[in-house]
Amino acid sequence: MYSTPPFPDDDKQPIGILLVNLGTPDAPDTASVRRYLAEFLSDRRVVERHPAIWKPVLHGIILRTRPKRSAAAYQKIWEEKGSPLLLISQQQQQALQQQLDASSDSRDGYRVVQAMRYGSPSISDGLKQLREQNARKILVLSLYPQYSATTTASIFDEVSARLREWRWIPEMRFINSYATDPAYIDALAGSITTYWEQQQRSQKLLLSFHGIPQEYIDSGDPYADECRQTAALLADKLALSEDQWLLTYQSRLGPTQWLQPYTDATVEELAGDGIESLDVVCPGFSVDCLETLEEIAMENRDNFIRAGGKTFHYIPALNDNPAHIAMMAELVSGHTRGWSK
Repeated sequence: MYSTPPFPDDDKQPIGILLVNLGTPDAPDTASVRRYLAEFLSDRRVVERHPAIWKPVLHGIILRTRPKRSAAAYQKIWEEKGSPLLLISQQQQQALQQQLDASSDSRDGYRVVQAMRYGSPSISDGLKQLREQNARKILVLSLYPQYSATTTASIFDEVSARLREWRWIPEMRFINSYATDPAYIDALAGSITTYWEQQQRSQKLLLSFHGIPQEYIDSGDPYADECRQTAALLADKLALSEDQWLLTYQSRLGPTQWLQPYTDATVEELAGDGIESLDVVCPGFSVDCLETLEEIAMENRDNFIRAGGKTFHYIPALNDNPAHIAMMAELVSGHTRGWSK
């Protein structure tokens, strides 16, 4: 314990930016997905069940069945160079570094490092990189626009756990959420508007956010409120009437009640009610991943068409869109105020 080396003896001390997203398996095969899911679903922030109850279910049932199905889903979206989430995250890191390099008036500048809550590159590795670059002040930017204990707080836990192993602790700041940030809303609206200029606009716009168990909300998690705030601001920015858009929640797991309405059920209901064309965007996902590229753009598209719909369009996540990168740079600038020399 406390065996980490000191910061380098260097006058240059850049501000470290730890850019964190959820994570991805190393490969789209059953073994890799099993390792990833074991780490993800063992997080007490994600599954708030006592280990004595949850571990037998996780290891005895879920990790024996789900990895094979999930691996098949990952294979549908996997690119030649790897996971879309990882590849796009790397592009975000590079673009944000360039943006900060161009705009910073600090002598020491910034160092942006990519990390994942689960899988590689790990938060531990990211913090180590920043220490090696003599970043004695670190801002953690979690790429979850809407705060939840299952996501942002889990990153806080992991960062804190890794820093408990350090003897010399850097100054730390965390960005909890940016659900209502004007630049974030503008970037979303601009992305959707551009898509509509290129594709014929559909009858409805569905705003699909990742779901969490309803009991977490009942216990005080602000996630649902922040999703509703984002959705309302975005609809207002797009000048949509109430009958032109809907908010739903996707990716539920298990038999318990999650946030409703459910995306998959809503997609089928809309088609059954005579809606022939549907646009779907996922404002809570900063990067396209399994949940957007396979669950929404493939699975839910098939559900919509099978239920009677005709055209279904998934509007991509913000990814490395220049407006998204500019928004991140603004967040960094605002939250590191007072740190620059």
